[in-house]
Amino acid sequence: MRSAVVVGAGVGGLATAGALARTGWRVTLLERADRLRADPAALLLWPNAVAALRSLGLGGGLAAIATPVPSGGLRRADGQYLAQPTPGTAQAVVVHAEDLHDTFIAGLGDQIEIRTGITVRSMHARPGDRPAVGDGRHTWEADVIVAADGADSTLRARLAPQSIAVSSGYAAWRAVIPWYRAPKLPDDLVLAGETLGGGYRFLAASLGDRGSSGASSRGGIYWTATVAGAARPESKATQLTLLKRWFAGWHAPIADLLAATEPDDLVQQDGRQLRPLPNELAFPVGTGGFALVGDAAHAMPHHLAQGAGLALEDAATLRALLHPAIPGPGCNAALAAYSAARRSRAAQVVRQTQRVGAVLAPRGNLVTRARDRAFGTLAPRVLDRAASVAADWQPPTT
Repeated sequence: MRSAVVVGAGVGGLATAGALARTGWRVTLLERADRLRADPAALLLWPNAVAALRSLGLGGGLAAIATPVPSGGLRRADGQYLAQPTPGTAQAVVVHAEDLHDTFIAGLGDQIEIRTGITVRSMHARPGDRPAVGDGRHTWEADVIVAADGADSTLRARLAPQSIAVSSGYAAWRAVIPWYRAPKLPDDLVLAGETLGGGYRFLAASLGDRGSSGASSRGGIYWTATVAGAARPESKATQLTLLKRWFAGWHAPIADLLAATEPDDLVQQDGRQLRPLPNELAFPVGTGGFALVGDAAHAMPHHLAQGAGLALEDAATLRALLHPAIPGPGCNAALAAYSAARRSRAAQVVRQTQRVGAVLAPRGNLVTRARDRAFGTLAPRVLDRAASVAADWQPPTT
């Protein structure tokens, strides 16, 4: 039987492990944490991510856990519109991370060996031998080893040492305020669109309907804030105090949302990116080889909120290409095809992310005012183009 080891149980790792297991691979999933878990916030999924989930056979229950996010345009901190909603633009859905995690766990099946508390420290990739990884005590061999171990991937550091994870210059926070303590908003206020300031951004969306989940933490109001600078080392309580200070005076209901947020709701993300992107995202060797998935392959600034989407694309592409592959030259060729397809796709999205970042996140009052004056003519073209490119992906046929 064909075998695979997946290192890392985030979005990309869980999606890939389940996809390979469902197509006849014997899979071992290695996770550094003491158990498989999701963070308590939510994720934006754009049409490409939804298409990937459906390709992976996980889209059947998506309607029950996902809420469409209305197109709401872009506003300044005082509430004035910089750009009105654009009809026909790609629409995202918001889904609670724990609901998506449950979907992945249900899709793993009972043929996967899950090992938690494992920190991979070494790898073996000699021609003619099966690829292998180890933690200093145990070694796991397989035909294919998938590195889904994040931006600071141990395996990528060995396979593509020229690609380094560095700060993007921005940090982000995500939170879900459960309905039982979410502020009651005016009936005519629709949570939609994004608000921009000099180096600051804020977006909020409803996660389900009020009352639909009772006291469950799985429904409520989702928000995400992006701030220029590095991740904050302070406690969550101090981080929340800083967020309230940074967004003080912004239009309603931003202050109300932050006031209703508790420190334990916060999930901080250090905006890490790879410079440069790896030249290859897969490395054929022996009976198969290694493949990079998710942030291990292409961590990038989160201006387009495509981290989860690209990880799901990776999983769907790898599944499709490996589905008919036999260990040996067949697996080698499939991994080479994966690298070619995903490297060009990642580079394309990185270019669009950089353009959007230049428009949405200028720093300094003078630059921000100049951005605002030019917004009506420049920004819609840049943003619509970026959204179209990011959403324009179809899974490969098997």
